[in-house]
Amino acid sequence: MTTSLFTISENAGVPKYQQIVQSVIDGIENKTLVKGDKVPSINEICMRFKLSRDTVLMAYNKLKTMGIIESVPGKGYYICSVNTSFKHKLFVLFDELNAFKENIYNSFIEGLKGKADVDLYFHHFNSKMFKSLIKENNGSYTSYVIMPAVLKNVAPVLSKLPANKVYILDQTSDELAKSYPAVYQNFSKDVFSALDSGSDLLSKYKKLILVFPGGKEPIGQKTGFVDFCEARNWDYEIISSLVDREIASGEVYIMPNDNDLVSLLKKIKKSNLLIGENIGVISYNDTPLKEVVADGITTISTDFSQMGKSIADMILNNKKGLVENPSMLVRRSSL
Repeated sequence: MTTSLFTISENAGVPKYQQIVQSVIDGIENKTLVKGDKVPSINEICMRFKLSRDTVLMAYNKLKTMGIIESVPGKGYYICSVNTSFKHKLFVLFDELNAFKENIYNSFIEGLKGKADVDLYFHHFNSKMFKSLIKENNGSYTSYVIMPAVLKNVAPVLSKLPANKVYILDQTSDELAKSYPAVYQNFSKDVFSALDSGSDLLSKYKKLILVFPGGKEPIGQKTGFVDFCEARNWDYEIISSLVDREIASGEVYIMPNDNDLVSLLKKIKKSNLLIGENIGVISYNDTPLKEVVADGITTISTDFSQMGKSIADMILNNKKGLVENPSMLVRRSSL
């Protein structure tokens, strides 16, 4: 396939990355492209049409999620399927992109097995953007996967969508759970159970401190922390920031926010305290980096990969219901 088979117009009224995708689909449908054909490199398309690399990469990533092309290391991109008709066309709305959400998304795409066309959007915890994206895309998809996060009053917005086509991901609520299937985290239960399972490690400390800035953090994390401390008679404290905080021996810090985690580790480094001996650290949400930082950070974490697989299974097999995603305390040397 040469770049001449692509049709890119400034006045098409369609995003250029979608025009690239459609050009490949058109090539397959008119038999110009067959399975095994090599498609032009990202650089070739960028130079030919004076496009940014991000635009072309977005198009190729979409073609990959559709199962139409695959990348062969050192060789390029090839047509791996000529199936351009999909039973499922999915609208996926995340709050933001980070290491955890990328894990969910990748396992979700893997779980779909190339049987769906997926468009991914982000609302960035902005209620107006959330409402606008829902409104603009209503009626254009077979299913809607929504990550409402901590946004308020989302039920009236979602009520505009066909109820049997909506799936809630990561965080749900009593109101949403009455109307929509979900794969979700039970934050209060997860925090309580994780801390309880680590009681043997906590026993050498005197006080538990939750650094809870609020905003993006689910309130369930705070509820579970308080419930545990009061049920197990722990001396505890909840603070919103580490600014001006004097850390002390015998304290354990629970850190839902990774920026706060970095600040805490810097404070500890400047002190005479030793992580895992006279000061403890527990982070929320596991990542590969936390396996090696400070010889390993203990985490409370849900199984993000399982979350993506579960929501894919729901959609492909038309399952309903509420699925509580598994969570655990990952024990490392910081505790």
